[in-house]
Amino acid sequence: MVLAVDEPNGTTKLVDMLAQTWVIFLASDEPHVLAVDDNLVDRKLVERLLKKSSCKVTTAEDGLRALEYLGLAAHQDSSTNSNGSKVNMIITDYCMPGMTGYELLKKIKESSIMKDVPSVIMSSENIPTRINQCMEGAQIYMLKPLKHSDVESLRCQIMQCRG
Repeated sequence: MVLAVDEPNGTTKLVDMLAQTWVIFLASDEPHVLAVDDNLVDRKLVERLLKKSSCKVTTAEDGLRALEYLGLAAHQDSSTNSNGSKVNMIITDYCMPGMTGYELLKKIKESSIMKDVPSVIMSSENIPTRINQCMEGAQIYMLKPLKHSDVESLRCQIMQCRG
C-alpha cells in the first residue's frame, strides 16, 4: 500500500509522484536502487522485489552504512566517491537504530550531489504525523511489508502515464 499526504487533489499528487519516480527508473536499462533497512528479512525482501523488477540493488543495514556508500559520511570526502552518482533511487526503512530513515533522508537532501535523487520511506506503522514529516523530503511513503504487487503497481502507473 502506498500513502501520500491527504490533500484536495491527493490522488493526482500521488500519481504524479509515482510517475516522476518511475520515469527515472525507466530512463536507464537497469536502474540502481540503494535499499536501507536494519531488519535482514525486510532488506532481503525489498532486494528481491526490486531485482524482479529489473533493478540493480545495493543494500545497507543502517543509515551510516548508506551514507558511507554514498560518500556522504562525516569522515569522507564526497568528491572522491562516485557511488552516489550511480544511484537512481533510495528506499529506506523509517525506524532504524542510530539514525532514522527521516534523519538519513535529511542528510542526503543536504548534499548538492544527492538532493535530487528520489527517495522512498517505508514503515510498518501508519502514523499520520510521521507520514507528513517524511513527505517533506521523500517522494513516496510505503507501508511494510512490501509486496511484488506494490512494485508492479508502480510500474503500471508509469506506463499508463506515458501512454
